[in-house]
Amino acid sequence: MIVVADSGSTKCDWLLVDDKGTPLFEKQRTKGLNPAILVRPKLRSTIAKNKVMAAEREKATHVYFYGAGCGTAKPSRMLKEVLEEYFPNAVVDVKEDTYAAAYAAVGAEMKPAVICILGTGSNCSFFDGKTLDQRVTSLGYAVMDDASGNYFGRRLLRDYYFSLMPENLKISFSERYDLDSDVIKAKLYKKPNPNAYLASFAEFMFLNKESEYIEELIKSGIREFANTMIFQFKEHLQDCPVHFAGSIAFFAQEEIRAVGEEMGFKVGVFERRPIEGLIRYHVNKLANSKD
Repeated sequence: MIVVADSGSTKCDWLLVDDKGTPLFEKQRTKGLNPAILVRPKLRSTIAKNKVMAAEREKATHVYFYGAGCGTAKPSRMLKEVLEEYFPNAVVDVKEDTYAAAYAAVGAEMKPAVICILGTGSNCSFFDGKTLDQRVTSLGYAVMDDASGNYFGRRLLRDYYFSLMPENLKISFSERYDLDSDVIKAKLYKKPNPNAYLASFAEFMFLNKESEYIEELIKSGIREFANTMIFQFKEHLQDCPVHFAGSIAFFAQEEIRAVGEEMGFKVGVFERRPIEGLIRYHVNKLANSKD
């Protein structure tokens, strides 16, 4: 049995398939497994809560995990150890989530592209067809993550409290969310996963996209992401497309294409959830390794 996982900070999708890629169970979902944020016991307990994987874990021969927070050695190694303990008969491979986006977006041809992730967090790398070149080490949601869910959630909260949000949207925003200052501060500074909490506000943008304020908010975030992340790879932008993965990117396609045209980069494909493409990639790779 092959297990493939695609994890952000908010949620993690799991597919359990046979060696031909046929699903053995419906897609499973757990909370996100970001090893840069969560401690070892929390990582294990999150996986263990899923009854299907708990029952089938000893049947797994290969586990391929792609996730937010897996781009640096120490967190990635910790998660790999947790997965090796939980799936005792499996060969485990852990990679950062940008590889998932790359393998799913470029397909079997594996052509070079700039790969962007805009989900709860954000990331950007250049994929040369084999490996990723990532030139900026992420410092996480508090400092970086431009154009991510938590970035836009933070912008919305600031604009609400600074009265920079149009009055009609302020009313809708306050009706949809608990905006008591004590509640917000507790969620941000005392509760786990503040990045996911901030990202929960981003849905508001896509429910109100007819607003000029929202349109400009999204575009300004994409411009900032382009300047800080995409244009790290400006020498490749004339020849290579820029692919996007993640829910924020998926729902902001129109704005991303507009900014791409404005700033001079070619927008490629959008993958909301790359996991299906990952299955095809790994099944083919395992089959070829047996030939």
